Amino acid sequence: MFVLRRSLPAGILLGYLADVLFADPRRGHPVAGFGWCATALENLTYRDNRGAGAVHTAVLVGGLTGAGALARRRFGDGVALALLTAAATWSALGGTTLAATGDAMADHLAAGDIDGARVVLPSLCGRDPAALDGPGLVRAACESVAENTSDATVAALIWVAVAGVPGVLAYRGINTLDAMIGNRSPRYLRFGWAAARLDDIANYLPARVTGVLVALCAPLAGGSGIAALRAWWRDADRHPSPNAGVVEAAFAGAMGVRLGGPTQYRHELEIRPTLGDGRTADIDDLRRAVRLSRVVQVAAALLAVTISAVGPRAGDQRRRPPRW
Repeated sequence: MFVLRRSLPAGILLGYLADVLFADPRRGHPVAGFGWCATALENLTYRDNRGAGAVHTAVLVGGLTGAGALARRRFGDGVALALLTAAATWSALGGTTLAATGDAMADHLAAGDIDGARVVLPSLCGRDPAALDGPGLVRAACESVAENTSDATVAALIWVAVAGVPGVLAYRGINTLDAMIGNRSPRYLRFGWAAARLDDIANYLPARVTGVLVALCAPLAGGSGIAALRAWWRDADRHPSPNAGVVEAAFAGAMGVRLGGPTQYRHELEIRPTLGDGRTADIDDLRRAVRLSRVVQVAAALLAVTISAVGPRAGDQRRRPPRW
């Protein structure tokens, strides 16, 4: 058991450092491979109803979970487990690429290159860049940096800490499916329902952990932790997402800006509530959001290492004979 305790936190730390050093590869990323498989399966399973979407989601997520469990059993403990955990953690993380993309957005906007910023935006979110001007692009980037700090880093780290390799692979599959089919477009309104609801469940606790970390880390990025908590408490429940509202409101409060409002996606216009009560976010605020995201990512990695080192884990306890 002691070997297991050392292997898991070591693997999480190695996986996080791999993301910091290497980010996402331009080619051959495991998530892209999963996406290819999901698209191929969709060609067979797609029907315009919730049941077909539930089967589609269950097959893909179940397959990833099973593969993770088999690999965990095959690799055992010690160095092998640490390396397996590191590989799974790295494949699930996207925080370094998220921050780099946010910085690239800020650079384009600072140079007055609106077209360049519009090209970058789809790497952050699914909004229609053609409908956004400079301030709209800033706001979209700030909100996406906030939401994806939770989705691309904190949630993955929490899941690997509490459920190991099977848990983090399942989470990444769920979140990827949500990005692919969990939207309200005519094609996926019913077929993607299960993926979207499963993603809400998988991210419920991590989003709130992210909100707490934002409040704790805000002073390190020139923000206010109290204001982050106040905006979360006041505004998050009015957001259509039970999880994105938490982190976006916390970021808005921490930075003293106002987020939310009309949001144009390719398939619809959403009128979202205002988050925070400060001024309109500008390019400097986008850079601050990226800095806050980086600090929160570090804090989340330390939290995950701690949880994996001291918390109970499935399969960690072996059956012992009763003491009489």
